[in-house]
Amino acid sequence: MTSQRRTHAASHHWMRTLGWALLLPCALPVLAQDASPATSSCSVVQAGRLLDRPGHAARGSITVLVCAGRVRAVRDGFVDAAAFPEAGAQAVVIDLRDRFVLPGLIDSHVHLTSDKAGVEGQLEGISKGVADHAYEAAVNARKTLDAGFTTVRNLGDEDGVTLALRDAVAAGKLPGPRIVDAGTPISTTAGHMDPTLGFRDDLHAALDVHGNTCDGVEACRKAVRRQIARGVDVIKIATTGGVNSRIGAGLGQQMFDDEARAIVETAHLYKKKVAVHAHGADGIALALRAGADSIEHGTLMDDTDLKLLRQTGAYYVPTLSTVNGYKERLARNPDAYTGEVRQKIEWRIGITGQALERAVPAGVKIAFGTDAGVSLHGRNADEFELMVAHGMTPMTAIQAATVNAADLLGLADEVGSLEPGKRADLIAVSGDPLHDVTTLKRVEWVMKDGRVEKDVRAGAALGIR
Repeated sequence: MTSQRRTHAASHHWMRTLGWALLLPCALPVLAQDASPATSSCSVVQAGRLLDRPGHAARGSITVLVCAGRVRAVRDGFVDAAAFPEAGAQAVVIDLRDRFVLPGLIDSHVHLTSDKAGVEGQLEGISKGVADHAYEAAVNARKTLDAGFTTVRNLGDEDGVTLALRDAVAAGKLPGPRIVDAGTPISTTAGHMDPTLGFRDDLHAALDVHGNTCDGVEACRKAVRRQIARGVDVIKIATTGGVNSRIGAGLGQQMFDDEARAIVETAHLYKKKVAVHAHGADGIALALRAGADSIEHGTLMDDTDLKLLRQTGAYYVPTLSTVNGYKERLARNPDAYTGEVRQKIEWRIGITGQALERAVPAGVKIAFGTDAGVSLHGRNADEFELMVAHGMTPMTAIQAATVNAADLLGLADEVGSLEPGKRADLIAVSGDPLHDVTTLKRVEWVMKDGRVEKDVRAGAALGIR
């Protein structure tokens, strides 16, 4: 081999090695990582009342020992640091004796890259670039964390922005909630998440670059594998039309049984759960028969759907907060939505909550999710008030945002309750959210992975990091 050829071969090998080094971290799902780097010191959190296991009664005068980012012990009474030899001399005592403490909240359905919608959102989609969306997502992640939501499932990301944000937060580079990410959602051509809807034909080639539309079994299997190759944690699909779809095709089924089954089977082959956007009863049933793990929105749920939800054990994620976003935008600008979209929004506002009112007495498993992005980020806790208004109790609504959501996201061993060994995600409020769930709109103190991220109590610093 000549010297020139050896140099070329060595260079080619080096470049290939570098390429793998750069690509491999992106292929690792966030659940295989250890979230953000845990603090090495210990904290002793003294809580006036503690809802350590939502679904069980709150406890009074409790102390939680936190070390290395995890709950180490939960003891009755206000216990001093000296009572915990493992805490060491440097343990910090956090006085929340006049506050109600509970686990960090979980939002199972967000879109962190934006909270623009309607005509404004359509314009932003072609006028803003990836860098713009990246900064926007980082800001929205901070708002979400400040609202007391320490874990989210992001169900829509076209450019890899939230996949990268997920990893940056996990590495401790940026403040934000723990992110379970779906990458780019999958739909059929002309389905709810077809990126070309509402744009003129000559723009379609530039817009449809993410490979998220599929038609037929093989194409749908490939679409799933494409997202898994990007390192997603969960697969998101649409089996029905959507309220914000810029097409007058209704809200019924828009995917065939074999297509949905191919998507779910492929995702499950790779041990990924499947979240399904579905409004119409036919599309809900289709998804559940295929083995979906959650139904998002579920607006027109019927008796067959309720039976299938119970039989399969899938979760229902109501996303009632979307109506707040719709109402607020229309109040600012009556022309914020046009054509078929405006008609669907008016319908959605009128029917919101009716499916939840049927699901609660039917014994369906419910997980908290807002669809933040349609509604404003940082206002996630508005969902609690709507859930209680439509049939849930404050306790069951909190369960939906803690233990239930943790189970849905596959994180039940890590978050959702405050038990030894679990991540130290805690929030504190004034008042009792079990009597007034709107208290959760005013979270005053947030700890994630043992680090205090927010403290706005009297005399405390704002936004501790």
